[in-house]
Amino acid sequence: MKYLLFDIVADELAKALDFPVDEIHKRLEQPPSAEMGDVAFPCFFLAKEYKKAPPQIAEELHGKMAAAGSQMFSEIRVAGGYLNFFLAKENVLKLFYEMASSDSLINYSEYQNQKVTIEHTSVNPNASPHIGRARNAMIGDASVRLLRYLGCDVKVHYFVNDIGKQIALLAYCTKDKGEISFSELLSLYVAANEDLKSNPELEKEVFNILNLMESGDQGVFADFARIVDICIKGQTAIFNEFGIHYDIFDYESQYVKRGRTAEVLALLEETGRLFEDGEGRLVLNLEEFQINPENHYLPLTRKDKTSLYPLRDICYNIDKVNEKSSRNIVVLGEDQRLYGKQINAAIKLLGYEEAEIINYSFVLLPDGKMSTRAGQVVLLEDLMRDTVEYAKQTIAEHRGPAEPGGSEEAESLPKQLAYGAIKYSILKCGNEKNVIFDRETALNFQGDTSVYIQYSYARIQSLLRGEKESAGSGAVGFLTHPLEWEIIKKLLSFHQVLAVISQDFNFVTLCAYLYELCQLFSRWYKECTIKNAEGDVKLARLFLAAGVAKVIKDGLSILGIEAPDKI
Repeated sequence: MKYLLFDIVADELAKALDFPVDEIHKRLEQPPSAEMGDVAFPCFFLAKEYKKAPPQIAEELHGKMAAAGSQMFSEIRVAGGYLNFFLAKENVLKLFYEMASSDSLINYSEYQNQKVTIEHTSVNPNASPHIGRARNAMIGDASVRLLRYLGCDVKVHYFVNDIGKQIALLAYCTKDKGEISFSELLSLYVAANEDLKSNPELEKEVFNILNLMESGDQGVFADFARIVDICIKGQTAIFNEFGIHYDIFDYESQYVKRGRTAEVLALLEETGRLFEDGEGRLVLNLEEFQINPENHYLPLTRKDKTSLYPLRDICYNIDKVNEKSSRNIVVLGEDQRLYGKQINAAIKLLGYEEAEIINYSFVLLPDGKMSTRAGQVVLLEDLMRDTVEYAKQTIAEHRGPAEPGGSEEAESLPKQLAYGAIKYSILKCGNEKNVIFDRETALNFQGDTSVYIQYSYARIQSLLRGEKESAGSGAVGFLTHPLEWEIIKKLLSFHQVLAVISQDFNFVTLCAYLYELCQLFSRWYKECTIKNAEGDVKLARLFLAAGVAKVIKDGLSILGIEAPDKI
């Protein structure tokens, strides 16, 4: 986790303490206000080793640092058990200029060519995706974009459930129909589920279809494939329009077709933890992992020995591990937290490395959780369309109605704002929190919204338009306003922000960072003239504005949000 200002302080402290740089670096903090310094070092952890009170340690360390006379600090202060460092701005400005000029605010070296596998979305192919399931896709896509931005070689997987009870049910209720569109499937699925509640014979027929499938019946395979093909094409068309794409589609049925489920069952049997329960199902005993004290058993087959989803998922996770990626990441809803741990435990029993799991909470309707089976959903495609229409109204209110036959920019802008608003509203909430989407708030030009950030970027582009001269290394010395120093420190922390997110994939951190950066820019824009400044002052300020714009655009791109040049 690198942050230039922390690097400078950590290097100097390491000399005085004879302590590993990394140990010091991870303990450094950003003070709550600029008046308290640029970097703070808490001495509390040294009390036990030095057998002294933290304030005394800070005083002694201050003496050592003062004697060393580093050129990188303008002042060092003791504040209780803290040592507060004020960086020598002139030297840091030179470093900032070099980094920003060479587009090296981010250190990509530790990520270059790291191979990463990410599985996300994997909506059951029985309907159009709703906004609740789309949260999985948005978190997954932002994770992919982040790791690719950092230089990783990322492959995006979509696991297609083309063999389960849902598909058997759809195959049954569409068998006498000719051509059927993707949009018809949701109503068929909801109606069929209602029929199941009062029609035991239908359930028998569905399980009979599944039996035929696992027995290798080619006709049933063809029926399943027809339904799934319609679903996957429909789903991916929606996600592609939303800017989310996949590299590899993996089909559950292949594990049955190739006999892989039987092979993995045999391997699990060798562990001595697979047995047949009282219902005739094959279940896996995971007691040693203490995942669920109330129930240690994971069913892998039905009583007729047809495979259940967990067995096929175990096969799939083994395949992903065999890709030899340095990281194997899966995005799962909060309701699948336990399930993810069970699958990880199962593959660990077989000697395979566990997957990294990103869990997230629900997107709620005003009256509760969404349910595909009950037909109580907000479909992503409907939300996209409605939000685009609302964005058109918002744009018209902001700058007047568009002229008939407007430009390509005017046609694309509503989508850029609308899709960005949906993504930002979801991603700015911590993964552990529930989300309720409010389009009026999301499309506000003021406040913590993607539109505010996009508008900040567009305003900077208008400042830079037509400016051809560039700042020399000496010009940045004219960045003397306190807000300019705060902006530079913010830009230099961009790498640190991304490094943290690359471990926890909680994009609330990036959203907050971009919003705070735009707020700083807005205050600076009001207090300091930029366009009408003169000479090196103008060049330095334009250089800084361009640096802000670059980070805003890169940050939005990681979130899957476009940055229009004009709004």
